[in-house]
Amino acid sequence: MQTQKQVVEALMKNQAHPENAGQIQLIQTHISYVFITQNFVYKVKKAVNFGFLDFSTLEKRRYFCEKELTLNRRLCGDMYIEVATINNNGNTISIKGQGETVEYALKMKRIPQERIMTKLLEENKVDTQLIDNIAKIIAEFHAKAETNKRINEVGSFETVKTNWEENFEQTQNVVGKTISPQSYQEIKQKINDFLSSNKPLFEKRIAEGKVKDCHGDIHSGNIFVTDKVYIFDAIEFNERFRFSDVAADMAFLAMDLDFKGKTDLSEFFVEKYISYSGDNELQKLLAFYKCYRAYVRGKVVGFRLNDPNINDNEKQAASAEATAYLKLAQTYAEKL
Repeated sequence: MQTQKQVVEALMKNQAHPENAGQIQLIQTHISYVFITQNFVYKVKKAVNFGFLDFSTLEKRRYFCEKELTLNRRLCGDMYIEVATINNNGNTISIKGQGETVEYALKMKRIPQERIMTKLLEENKVDTQLIDNIAKIIAEFHAKAETNKRINEVGSFETVKTNWEENFEQTQNVVGKTISPQSYQEIKQKINDFLSSNKPLFEKRIAEGKVKDCHGDIHSGNIFVTDKVYIFDAIEFNERFRFSDVAADMAFLAMDLDFKGKTDLSEFFVEKYISYSGDNELQKLLAFYKCYRAYVRGKVVGFRLNDPNINDNEKQAASAEATAYLKLAQTYAEKL
């Protein structure tokens, strides 16, 4: 049985690729190995199980590669190409080669990294015209997104509550580090009060078909801007994070723009999204879901503080970033 380490070593060599790979760059996240070649990107899922995500078997990795391909074709038709097998013929490991299938990779078209929206925001290259276009794309995507009984069950009021309970539980160990005890208690109090007094609103949204099979991860780091807009990397690994109110989906980008000091663009985005979707009611949930998105970012970035693989400088940067997100979460909570 091939170890993933052997697969990774093989894929760093040109001969493992079906086309001229040029110089190969490897980027690792906590759940993927991403191989960037001259014209394509190959993403291999790590054999990990974090509870909320389980890629521990080859069969599960194949399933989630296919799921990711299908989901992302909704917004990035031509960027997501195929799920490719990685084969071992006894002598060599190669993509779409001969022999036993030992791993799967999601194959994508490579888009230059400098076209990522995060970078464009830093360079002040994002204008209202682009934001208008993105708002229209997201509103149209939500209008077409699937909704049914099961999606409503997964995206229920109880799930919204569970997601928050999980947030508070998973940030207990950073109280006094990236969030003050007072701030932690205040956010918790505000959220619980909002949930207990707005249950009918959440249920009305479900009844009106506003809970859908969304993207789950719309922020500037997942948007490429070339001759067209690609909103990529939808969450495939956990339906609880994807089946949500459309307000929760669009609130992520609104929060992200606020976080990057682009409040004017954030407000313009919300205004345009509402005008394209006709969903005026989402205003009542906007601060709540922005708070959720900022809190989750603060929590996830904070996980790096316990990561043995990162150095002290990176930990310091992570601590500062997590603190900033949680501070932003508090400003939203105060508006509830």
